[in-house]
Amino acid sequence: GMDQEDTLRVYPYFRHVFAGGLLFSLPLLYTMEMWWTGFIADPRRLIIYTLVTFALLIGYNRFAGFREEVTYRDIVVESTEEMGLGLLLATVVLWLVGQITPEMSLEEIAGKIVIESMVVAIGISVGTEQLGSGGGNGGQSGGDRAEAAPLASQVVMSTCGAVLVAANVAPTQEIVVIGVGTTPEKLFGLVLASVAIGTVILYFSEFRGTHRRRKPAGMVDMVGGVGVMYGVALISSAFMLWFFGRFEGVDAHTMLAETVVLAFPASLGASAGRLLIGG
Repeated sequence: GMDQEDTLRVYPYFRHVFAGGLLFSLPLLYTMEMWWTGFIADPRRLIIYTLVTFALLIGYNRFAGFREEVTYRDIVVESTEEMGLGLLLATVVLWLVGQITPEMSLEEIAGKIVIESMVVAIGISVGTEQLGSGGGNGGQSGGDRAEAAPLASQVVMSTCGAVLVAANVAPTQEIVVIGVGTTPEKLFGLVLASVAIGTVILYFSEFRGTHRRRKPAGMVDMVGGVGVMYGVALISSAFMLWFFGRFEGVDAHTMLAETVVLAFPASLGASAGRLLIGG
């Protein structure tokens, strides 16, 4: 009867939630710099961080499923659920690894949970879509929806991919160390490598499960697509570095260097994200 149908729908959903949420965010739940950022985070930054994540979730849920019958109200509800599940999952894991204890102040506990839960929420969103609960019905209308808003869709998918990959290293001290110690020639090399690898992933890779291309991309399309991808990688990297306090007390040259360094993994995520996540 009805109960059995509901059960069949709910079990896979939770499987995908936990698999997706932890698959993409577990390294961050085990990272000391993330705990420290939660400990010292400014409430205004946390609010901006949360709003940006929520906007990303809404964008992802709007473009990833390509389900014509879904309303904006459904999308907001789904995004809110994912935020809630992200908070819950982050709380449980942080408690299990001893990073939330009764002796801590409420501010420290809240800061740690909020910071960790945002990437968990994006992971949950991607996991639910990719691992089966929403991905199946994207086939028919995906083309039409993607045509309707190609740029918005590209930006959202690229940003989700960039955040999921680059967030694992953004809070670490290593980014600052590399940024301070690198030469302009090596930075230029990193830009070239980011663009080259992004181009290969976007236009010359066949991932299983992605829709077949209707026609090979022209040069203008390729330059535009790679430009959007690398722009998203740079902006996402700068935002994450600002949020994690990596721009404090350094000059403009070091800020730029750190951004280019982080944009290397971010561009990998942005290009793969657009193909794999966007389909």
